[in-house]
Amino acid sequence: MSAATKRKHVVKEVLDDFVLPEGNQQIVRISAGRGNNLHEVETENNEKFLVSMPTKFRKNVWIKRGDFVIIEPIDEGDKVKAEIVYILYKDQVKYIKEEGKWPAGFSDDSDNKNSNSMIPDDMLPPSDSDSENEENLGDKVINTNRPTVTYEESESSDEDEND
Repeated sequence: MSAATKRKHVVKEVLDDFVLPEGNQQIVRISAGRGNNLHEVETENNEKFLVSMPTKFRKNVWIKRGDFVIIEPIDEGDKVKAEIVYILYKDQVKYIKEEGKWPAGFSDDSDNKNSNSMIPDDMLPPSDSDSENEENLGDKVINTNRPTVTYEESESSDEDEND
């Protein structure tokens, strides 16, 4: 099987399979990448340890901090205590929650993560419905890429024109 065909099958499996943890498998959240296909994970009880990514996922599927995975413990590991079995995306997480198999420790975190993803009001540009005029807005917004130039009006030129 060519590398492209293998990649296609692995990606299809990761995106389309809806699995539930069974036996000694558990759902954990990725807290950091440690290099050499090792990731630090956090359980629902805030226990942290290292897990390895199997060869079939390497260079085919990427995970980042905050993603959820299903792991299976390995016996021979001192530092690395488990191996990633499934990578869970939004649809798989929703399916597991509907089945009632989602860990209680992660229920609040995933809901709060979505609500905190909005941009705070002080970081948004002002809207047209604000009571301030556009002239006043020009005083507040300063382009730091341009040198500041101050203009002074002289009263003598106005007096000369009136005479």
